[in-house]
Amino acid sequence: MQQQPVIAAIYYFKQRLHRLLMRKHRTAKQCTRLIPLFLKLIASLKESPFQSLKTLGKTLYQWREEVVRMWRFTKNNGITEGFHRKMKLIQRRAYGFRNFENYRLRVKVLCS
Repeated sequence: MQQQPVIAAIYYFKQRLHRLLMRKHRTAKQCTRLIPLFLKLIASLKESPFQSLKTLGKTLYQWREEVVRMWRFTKNNGITEGFHRKMKLIQRRAYGFRNFENYRLRVKVLCS
């Protein structure tokens, strides 16, 4: 890395951004301190001479509200994905059923 200072700078920047984005379960006060740092990192990405980094900065800027919400509220959709998996399994087992009402009842029984 010492022979390639540009690559080293990009790598260390990526590490800073990664550490910042991986923070979870923050209070509102902590989030207000992180927001200016996040916006500063995005601004430096947008000013980069590399097109791919500019694009990354633009994308992060467009998703800035969602990223900040992620720091404050960390929820996932694991339960919903589990229900979808069960429904697909029922559908595979019930291939050829002509009555949608029977399928609907099976889904209600297994997913509730």
